[in-house]
Amino acid sequence: MMRVLEFIAALFIVLAVGVLAAVVMPGSGHVERSLVVGKDLRQVYDVLDNFGRLPEYAVLRSLDPKIQFKFSGKAFGPGAEVSWTSTDPKVGNGQLTIASATPDFNKVDSTAKDASIVWNLDNNWRGYDKHFTLDLARQGSRGQLTNVTWSYDVTYGWNLVNRFANLYIHGDPDAFVQFSLNNLQNVLATIPNVDYTQLIPSIQQTTQTPVLLVSSSIARKEGLDGLDDAVNKAIAEIQAAAKKLGVNVTGPRILFTTNYGDQTFSFDVAMPIDSSVLTVNGQNEQLTAPTPPSLDSSSAPASAGSAAATASAAEVTPGSHDHLGRLVVNNDVRAELAFGGPALKGEWSGTFAGVPQTRSMLKAYAQTHGYKFDDVVNPSYDILATPEVRDSTGAITAYAKYEVYLPLTQAPQQTPEQEAGMQPPTPDATAPASSSSAPAAASSAPSDGS
Repeated sequence: MMRVLEFIAALFIVLAVGVLAAVVMPGSGHVERSLVVGKDLRQVYDVLDNFGRLPEYAVLRSLDPKIQFKFSGKAFGPGAEVSWTSTDPKVGNGQLTIASATPDFNKVDSTAKDASIVWNLDNNWRGYDKHFTLDLARQGSRGQLTNVTWSYDVTYGWNLVNRFANLYIHGDPDAFVQFSLNNLQNVLATIPNVDYTQLIPSIQQTTQTPVLLVSSSIARKEGLDGLDDAVNKAIAEIQAAAKKLGVNVTGPRILFTTNYGDQTFSFDVAMPIDSSVLTVNGQNEQLTAPTPPSLDSSSAPASAGSAAATASAAEVTPGSHDHLGRLVVNNDVRAELAFGGPALKGEWSGTFAGVPQTRSMLKAYAQTHGYKFDDVVNPSYDILATPEVRDSTGAITAYAKYEVYLPLTQAPQQTPEQEAGMQPPTPDATAPASSSSAPAAASSAPSDGS
C-alpha cells in the first residue's frame, strides 16, 4: 500500500512540475529568417502579395509532390487565399490568407524603402493566431537589392499543451520558413530585372478575329528603318491579297513577335479582315486558329530532304495549309483566326523602339503576379492603334500609340490596377520641343531592355 501511495505522490509531483514548467513557458512563439535577394523591392512585393507562385517556392511540394492547391478569394492583395490538401501527415491540410499588405501596391515605387505583408495561417500546428510576416527592406548602393525577413508568430494562450509546442517551433515552422525562403530566391531569379512601376496593365478578353498575315524578319542592325520597310512591304502584299479575295481590311496592322533574338527580329505582319470564310483556288475555306507543330517524330518520313521539299511545296499551294494549320492564300500570304482568350495589355506612345521594352515589362509583370503564358505557342503582339503624325519637314508632331498584348493561359479577370480603377497615362499629343526629349532616331535598333 505504501508503494502505491509513493507512486501516486511521485506522479503528482511530476504533474506539478510539468504544469509549473508549462506556466512559466512563453505564451507565444516567434522564429524568423532573413535573406538578401538581387531583385527590386516592387518585384518581391508583387510575388508575395499573391499566391500564384507559392506552389513553386513553398516547401510543401518538396515534402509531398502530389499535394493539391486551390486558389480562392481575391487574386492579389488582402483577401487572396490558397488552401492545400495532402495525404502526407507531415504536410496535412491548411490554408493561407493575405491579411494585410503595407503600403498599397501602387505606392511601392523606386522611392519606397520598405514594405510588409502578413499571411494568416490555418493548419495543424499548435497554437492560435498563427501568421507569417514578410518584411521587405530596400538595400544596395542603388537600391537594387531587397532584404526579405520571413517570420512566424503564434500565440499559445493558457493551453499548457500548446505551450510545450514552443519547444518545437524550430522544427516544422522553422524548416518551412527556411526552405521556402531559399526556394523563393530561386523563383525570383527567373524573373527579368525590368522596372514596370510606370506600367498600367489590364487583362482583356480577346475574341477570335480573321486575319491575313505575312511572315518576315530583319537583322537587328537594320533598326527602325529596316522594320518600317519590311512592315510596309508586308502590308502591301496583304492589301493586294485582300482585294483579290474580295474581302475588306477592317483595322490597323498587327505585328506578332515570333523571335526577338540578338541578331535577328522575326515577326508576322497581320491585318484583320471582315470574313472568316475565304474562297481560295475555287474552294470555300473556313479559317481556324493556328496549331503548334507536332513534336511526334514517329510519323516523320525516312528522307528528311524529301520531307522538307514536300512540305515546302505543300505550303505554297493556294488552298492548302502550312505546318501551323494556317490557310495558304499565295506564296507569302496566310490566313487564320487570331487572338481569343485573355491577354495582358500595356500601352506605349512613341516610336516602335519602346514596344520591345513594354513587352518585357508585361512578361515580368505576369511572372510576379502568377499569370501563366507561353510566348512560343501564343506569341505576344502589338497593334498600331494610332499612327505617328509628321509635318512637311518630316518632324514628328504626334507620337504613335501602340497596344502591346501578351496572351495568357491562366489569369484572373482583372489586374490590381484595373480593380483600383487606374488608367494608362494620356499620351502627349505633340512631339517634344527640345531635341533632348525627342524620340529615338529612326535608325536606332529596337531593344527589349532585357
